[in-house]
Amino acid sequence: MVQITLPDGSRREFPGPVTVSEVAQSIGSGLAKAALAGRVTFPDQSSRLVDTSFLIDADAELAIVTAKDPDGLDILRHSTAHLLAHAVKELFPEAQVTIGPVIGNGFYYDFSYSRPFTPEDLEQIEKKMLELARRNETVVREEWNRSEAVEFFRSIGERYKAEIIESIPAEEGISLYRQGSFIDLCRGPHVPSTGHLKVFKLMSVAGAYWRGDSNNEMLQRIYGTAWATKDEQAAYLKMLEEAEKRDHRKLGRELGLFHMQEEAPGLIFWHPKGWTIWQQVEQYMRQVYRDNGYQEIKAPQILDLSLWKKTGHWDNYAENIFTTESENRMYGLKPMNCPGHVQIFNAGLHSYRELPIRYGEFGQCHRNEPSGSLHGMMRVRGFTQDDGHIFCTEDQLQDECAAFTALLQKVYADFGFNEILYKVATRPEKRIGSDEVWDKAEQALMESLKRTGCEFEVSPGEGAFYGPKIEYTLKDAIGRHWQCGTIQVDFSMPARLGAEYVDANDQRRTPVMLHRAILGSFERFIGMLIENHAGALPAWLAPVHAVVCCISEPSADYAEEITRSLKKQGFRVQADLRGEKITRKIREHSMQKVPYILVVGEKERENGAVAVRARGGVDLGVMALDQFAERLQQDISTRA
Repeated sequence: MVQITLPDGSRREFPGPVTVSEVAQSIGSGLAKAALAGRVTFPDQSSRLVDTSFLIDADAELAIVTAKDPDGLDILRHSTAHLLAHAVKELFPEAQVTIGPVIGNGFYYDFSYSRPFTPEDLEQIEKKMLELARRNETVVREEWNRSEAVEFFRSIGERYKAEIIESIPAEEGISLYRQGSFIDLCRGPHVPSTGHLKVFKLMSVAGAYWRGDSNNEMLQRIYGTAWATKDEQAAYLKMLEEAEKRDHRKLGRELGLFHMQEEAPGLIFWHPKGWTIWQQVEQYMRQVYRDNGYQEIKAPQILDLSLWKKTGHWDNYAENIFTTESENRMYGLKPMNCPGHVQIFNAGLHSYRELPIRYGEFGQCHRNEPSGSLHGMMRVRGFTQDDGHIFCTEDQLQDECAAFTALLQKVYADFGFNEILYKVATRPEKRIGSDEVWDKAEQALMESLKRTGCEFEVSPGEGAFYGPKIEYTLKDAIGRHWQCGTIQVDFSMPARLGAEYVDANDQRRTPVMLHRAILGSFERFIGMLIENHAGALPAWLAPVHAVVCCISEPSADYAEEITRSLKKQGFRVQADLRGEKITRKIREHSMQKVPYILVVGEKERENGAVAVRARGGVDLGVMALDQFAERLQQDISTRA
């Protein structure tokens, strides 16, 4: 007898080995039809996803996976990647298939082919995929001998697949999946048949090096998306359409905020209006530092390579560090700020009574990111972090983490982000430090989130080798997620760099170091702000608060007088004295997403007033200048 325990705790007994599909059928035909895979947990508590054809021959726990489950959606997407490869091989038999993983909201597959795929090719491929899905081909898993698999793929001209199989560790089995005339290497699991693949769309094609190495052949990567329902896909495509309108690169050009050019790849040329936004963010964060016990510091841009070797960065991060040489000494341009902060801490001997010591720096960092990964302000080679490090005792860990989370929540709310996702990444397999210390650090992070009323997920094994961390992810106006803030517990670097304090017993101790950032990269965060607000930044961040437009030349002097008065009050105001029609001026400044447009003519001059239009074409009517200034000040002070 085989006993299967279901997620609700109920048990089902079968006279002998039973497939996942048969268990689903015993529960109901509807579930059997919807089943994509199963998650089997064995008596030793090991768990894995398996195909519906998987045979369970011993007592186990089983959860049936459908398209409603996150695992089910991944299986749909992975299977759709195979469907894509199947379609390409039917249409372009000479194309070679390589790899096709699941990503974010879809999948991709890399191909080697003699000519570039065109948009017309993608349309043809997608039609073929729909045809193959309608055939409802059964998807069958097969176990193969390694040498036979290598020989098979070589025989059909698939040298990349043969190379992949040869690189798989000898102790791992070789599994292939067959659907109709197409067969592919994969660990699985996959959908039971191609008929389950109903909602997908091919999105684009791009270049990608084989195995990510620029010395290898350039392949063609076809991207696609796949969903459980048409409504979900439609919502996603609508979000992409909205995201395109909000693209910070596009808005950066249109609003005159910044630009990037080939002579400085991955680096930003800030224009006056863009740099004004930067300054508002920096000034705000500087006040946050002052109000929350941080001492602002500044560490050097370059440090001798010996220091980067001590910290372990050179061993693990050398390819991302820009280097330079002077007088026969090698230096590294800093990719992060932490080693410099430890040097400042080490410059004097500290008592336990001084802890926690909180340092903050707007530290400019450089990382030699691959050119293919650069993406506007979201992924750059030169960036500034709101980087902070807290040196504390183990007993202070929880309080410091809780205070940081509460601070981060306030900062994000001020910038217009009120939905935060929390994740605690715990000890990895390869780590340093005792289990006792890890227990304390992980507990401190989790308790700190509970104290601030945060629900969180745990990511087992995803912490750094030196300690666990909390990752803070923001949800923007159109539902996208952005991982920004983090706090990491570090027991390693302070010891490596000789950081010490004197405890209550006059003994020297190594402090715990908390790496923390709220915004992360200023560049990336400002890019997020631009996209979240679609360029229409709230008044406190807007590069220009108001534009004063004269209706005609006789009212130009009054427009200048209004502008001077508002500037003296600290507002960022410009005057538009051009001889253009007022309707054109209003349209142009509306397109620049200025919060307020003030229109003045002879009537307004006579009454000492201004006609006010708020962003979005809202006519607020005529009001006294003092009344408008009070309104604008209220917007700025409340960060409305």
